[in-house]
Amino acid sequence: MKIVLIGAGNLATNLGKALLAAGHDILQVYSRTMESASRLAVQVGGSPTNDLNRLVYTADVYILSVKDNVLAELIPKVCKGREKSLVVHTAGSIPLDSFMGMTFHYGVFYPMQTFSKDREVDFQEIPVFIEYNDNFAKRKLELLAHSISNHVARLDSADRKYLHLAAVWACNFTNHCYDMASEILERHGMSFEIMLPLIDETTRKIHKISPQAAQTGPAVRYDENVIRSQSELLKDIPLAKDIYERMSVSIHRRNLESAQTDSRNV
Repeated sequence: MKIVLIGAGNLATNLGKALLAAGHDILQVYSRTMESASRLAVQVGGSPTNDLNRLVYTADVYILSVKDNVLAELIPKVCKGREKSLVVHTAGSIPLDSFMGMTFHYGVFYPMQTFSKDREVDFQEIPVFIEYNDNFAKRKLELLAHSISNHVARLDSADRKYLHLAAVWACNFTNHCYDMASEILERHGMSFEIMLPLIDETTRKIHKISPQAAQTGPAVRYDENVIRSQSELLKDIPLAKDIYERMSVSIHRRNLESAQTDSRNV
């Protein structure tokens, strides 16, 4: 297909590379800055632009991969005059009907993964969730998604919001915990690398057992002496201290709820 990418960030960069590798033709790359548009265009082809008025009208698909808070501004500008093409966004929390009244054929193309410009990912292993307003959009989106991923499923806007929420917990919040751990170690002359075997084993475990069953540590049994002592170590980082204490309470309560459920099922 002939494709125009609207955006040149982490997702757009990885998606553009995957689409190019699958044989699609990137006609244009738009970004707010010419520098960003040009950098991605060099990698995936097409002409760079920082002017929406210069977008071509001949693409099969226009993919908006930008920050959620600018979609409302960009959607009508991209759709205008391109009503016979397919226009999609890649946002997890923005509903399909954000396109309603703007164009004839529209949809959502949501790859659920964390992306960085400088790290290559295997798109074939990434689940892609699609949604569409008509059969034209359905056919185009299914062809596009299956051309780069082995895991494609339809998911409506209501459920996609919860999927995105779960992804924030599983990825963004977890990574923030890594960052907090890194800061603690660095303050005391240790490298974050010593955490990697622990992180890797924790991740491997949840491929085999549930996250609830994999939970360990002082908060599970609510070892108050350890929790109080560790909380005191964080007194110079008040926000981290608060997160630690609240997280410990949450872990303990979840463990109690799980134990009560198990006892009722015996």
